[in-house]
Amino acid sequence: MPIAPNGLGPYVESWSPGTVTDDDLLSPAPAAALSALLDQREPVAADGDPLPPLWHWLYFLRWPAQRELGEDGHPRHGHFLPPLPDRQRMFAGGRCEIAEPLRLGERAQRVSSLTSVTTKQGTTGELLFVTVRSEYRQQGRTRLVEEQDIVYRSGRSAGRHPAELDTAAVPHAPDAWQLPLRPDPTLLFRFSALTANAHRIHYDAPYARGEEGYPDLVVHGPLLVLAMLELARREAPSRTVGSVSYRLRRPAFAGEHLLACGTPSDHGAALRIATPREDRHATAEVSFA
Repeated sequence: MPIAPNGLGPYVESWSPGTVTDDDLLSPAPAAALSALLDQREPVAADGDPLPPLWHWLYFLRWPAQRELGEDGHPRHGHFLPPLPDRQRMFAGGRCEIAEPLRLGERAQRVSSLTSVTTKQGTTGELLFVTVRSEYRQQGRTRLVEEQDIVYRSGRSAGRHPAELDTAAVPHAPDAWQLPLRPDPTLLFRFSALTANAHRIHYDAPYARGEEGYPDLVVHGPLLVLAMLELARREAPSRTVGSVSYRLRRPAFAGEHLLACGTPSDHGAALRIATPREDRHATAEVSFA
């Protein structure tokens, strides 16, 4: 389908998806699985314990029928997926305000709504920015509020990715908090399963290279964010995170040596993901309550 003469705007002029409400029991099992993926000796949270910040991404998952997936593994249709031709999706960033942590073993409710839809001109063409706001409630109280920014384009873009990766190089940084990571295909496959993410760039290397133009499998944006937040959880276990904002800037790839870095302050911490070729693949700001 050709792009409308006036760009992406006409495709979403009448697009106005309503509010969606979902429920989940917040079983300890997904949290235990992510703990194992992060090589923790024991689950970081059990029944009745507070869920670490943004670990709610393991819950309220949607599993569309196989016939509803596109060639890239993403759903062809979805409530908050804009009606663009040949749609490509990128997770750009978000914000989360935490009044109280969600607790495992208790039923929770998520109420999601469309906040904004805007078009912008990027270096590789027109982009559509969609922000979805979700309120998470337990026991009749709003525990946290999150906004996620998703960027869409129509059609493919070659992007700016390295032709080859130096998987032997190790990043170095002066930051006080450091957590080395080296995601391999097994880890990426397990995280895809944990988050119901069937996008083939995370587990199908021939597809990632041949169809999407990446040098290798792409590390999930949410995994980079959770790795940054691990710094606060491990290095400041007595502090409670009251808010977090994050931005995904450049993709990282399987086999690369990554370094989650953090610089703490009295009121929070500045976090980032570095490789030898890029200082800030992702960044985050954490404020303590």
